[in-house]
Amino acid sequence: MLKGYQGMVDGGDNIEEASWESVSSMLQVGGTVIGSARCKEFRSHEGRLKAAHNLVQRGITNLCVIGGDGSLTGANLFREEWSGLLKELVEKGLIEADAVERYAALHIVGMVGSIDNDFCGTDMTIGTDSALHRIIEVVDAIMTTAQSHQRTFVLEVMGRHCGYLALVSALACGADWVLIPEMPPEDGWEEKMCQKLSATRSRGTRLNIIIVAEGSLDRHGKPITSSFVKDLVVKHLGFDTRVTILGHVQRGGTPSAFDRILASRMGVEAVLALLETTADTPACVVSLCGNQSVRLPLMECVQMTQEVQKAMDQKRFEEAVKLRGRSFENNLRTYKLLAHRKPESELPVSNFNVAVLNVGAPAAGMNAAVRSAVRVGISEGHKMFAVNDGFEGFYKGQIKEVKWSDVGGWTGQGGSLLGTKRTLPAKHADKIAEQMRKYNINALLVIGGFEALESLLQLCEVRTTYEEFCIPMCMLPATISNNVPGTALSIGADTALNAIVETCDRIKQSASGTKRRVFIIETMGGYCGYLATVGGLAAGADAAYIYEEPFDIRDLQANVEHLTEKMKTSIQRGLVLRNENSNDNYTTDFIYQLYSEEGKGVFDCRKNVLGHMQQGGAPSPFDRNFGTKMSAKAMQWLSKKLLETYRRGRVFANSEDSCCLLGMLGRTLVFQPVVTLKDHTDFIHRIPKEQWWLKLRPLMKILAKYKTSYDVSDSGQIEHVIHTRPKESDASVAM
Repeated sequence: MLKGYQGMVDGGDNIEEASWESVSSMLQVGGTVIGSARCKEFRSHEGRLKAAHNLVQRGITNLCVIGGDGSLTGANLFREEWSGLLKELVEKGLIEADAVERYAALHIVGMVGSIDNDFCGTDMTIGTDSALHRIIEVVDAIMTTAQSHQRTFVLEVMGRHCGYLALVSALACGADWVLIPEMPPEDGWEEKMCQKLSATRSRGTRLNIIIVAEGSLDRHGKPITSSFVKDLVVKHLGFDTRVTILGHVQRGGTPSAFDRILASRMGVEAVLALLETTADTPACVVSLCGNQSVRLPLMECVQMTQEVQKAMDQKRFEEAVKLRGRSFENNLRTYKLLAHRKPESELPVSNFNVAVLNVGAPAAGMNAAVRSAVRVGISEGHKMFAVNDGFEGFYKGQIKEVKWSDVGGWTGQGGSLLGTKRTLPAKHADKIAEQMRKYNINALLVIGGFEALESLLQLCEVRTTYEEFCIPMCMLPATISNNVPGTALSIGADTALNAIVETCDRIKQSASGTKRRVFIIETMGGYCGYLATVGGLAAGADAAYIYEEPFDIRDLQANVEHLTEKMKTSIQRGLVLRNENSNDNYTTDFIYQLYSEEGKGVFDCRKNVLGHMQQGGAPSPFDRNFGTKMSAKAMQWLSKKLLETYRRGRVFANSEDSCCLLGMLGRTLVFQPVVTLKDHTDFIHRIPKEQWWLKLRPLMKILAKYKTSYDVSDSGQIEHVIHTRPKESDASVAM
């Protein structure tokens, strides 16, 4: 359906049958290829009558509507009027009487496409992550010039009625102040903001960033514009201040890896929902809760979305924030915790010392996690210590106390500013215990990959020998490979996926206008095929070879023949991904030579080993926020455990549940004792025994034109909005 509802009303060439070829090469294109338009005519009864006539003429009774609450409300109204519209068409002689029975029900499934993320019932809407990428790219660029010239920047982002983009980008860049419609600042905010900016500048910071949502208001309903904020700063502080209004830049560009995967998964769920729907099934919307697809009644979501605006209009701001959902509420709470430092006199005094360190290979988002841990720890009244170079630095005594301002500006930095090593602690347990005594370390936060898990298991084992390790310990999974058991997602994996997808897009583009070409790309990940599989799905790969799904020469031959057939008939470029350890014998060189030989006369081949570029670069908005929120939650858990295990003037914790990994499981963030994860782990290949993303592989094959079955065991049933959020754990992985 071209041009949205306008195309449905106009009919004719606007409604055409889609083929596999017609949607090829669409994945990396921003915006909407099939077009979208606001349609006044569809809002009228006559317009909907025309639309119904055009659908019946083509035998269409299933609609998948991608849009915001306005589009979805219109779709639901269309569905409710459907039988009446058909009777009217019969009366006017435009359709046969038997068509009413043949096309008796119109089935509708919605997918929410909106950069504002303003639709209740889903953690993330399609397009939001890409918009955040555009904002953060600009913020990162501005930071360079602002530091050079010692300036204050006021950034205005989209969000007339929803402050999600402003709030999350403020979290992702560590902004000094943020203004959003849902929570107008208290009276007298102008003076407080200027005091905050002045205090930050006096500590040696060379830049200040203020983020303003375009719909920001004060408590009396007066608009707060970016130019007003600029004039305020200049008048009260005399700081050199600039305004940047991002505007429609936020809507443009190529979709991020997260949005491509989200849209692909939601698309499958929408089709399954349409296939399973009956005349009695209410119109539903497919949404994301944690890492799971769910189906919710469309009008329940629309009504709750409208309730948010009503609460804001009636100045019930606390309620408006709650109605936005746990994800939004958690973002706001975390931002306040990290951005606004309490005076020393207001901080609780805990007398606990907490150490934080990175272990294993560097992953983007580690620095955001460290910053969050340090600031939340200080807010809880703890003394925070940073350990350089992992456990190697620990036993060498590379430990120092860190203050609030020491971690300023860390959120957007790639790699590991603390330094990280793969060294495990078992061989140096005595020296590490000595350092823990010296600095009186009462709790440990370890941020890292598989080595971090092994490290905590080793520390648990030596608790009987060294009482210094009988303290609360928590691990945050941070690895580009996403190979840690007990979690669906790891800090750093999203940044690596974006690096893979961007590179694959460029590589495919390099062949445009040339003869048919196939690219063989090698990804990292050790024995874990997450990057190859999910990267392949996001980049539109024809095949992805991984260790978890064994393959032989017959499979390779079948893939080559399949790709050859496609090349002859439809596509110009092919993409094949291979995980670095997928097979000892079928190496990247072997696969390259095989495809080159078998494709002679049809296509030629090129190979590319992506290597450590997957580990570098600035963290994606997702990883910055995932790291920040996970770390804040971990520190609050450690604080709780410290109070629970403090007896007779000392901390003593040796139970299994005092040494945990915080991971994303389905819809919830869960603290799991590391010893219980042993049975779920393949230690030889350093991967979990069960991995959720393997269920995405049939989808990748279907999109590559293979005939295969898709596992529908995870497809959702219609739930109610109020039941979609777990009560105890915040399920909002997505920012």
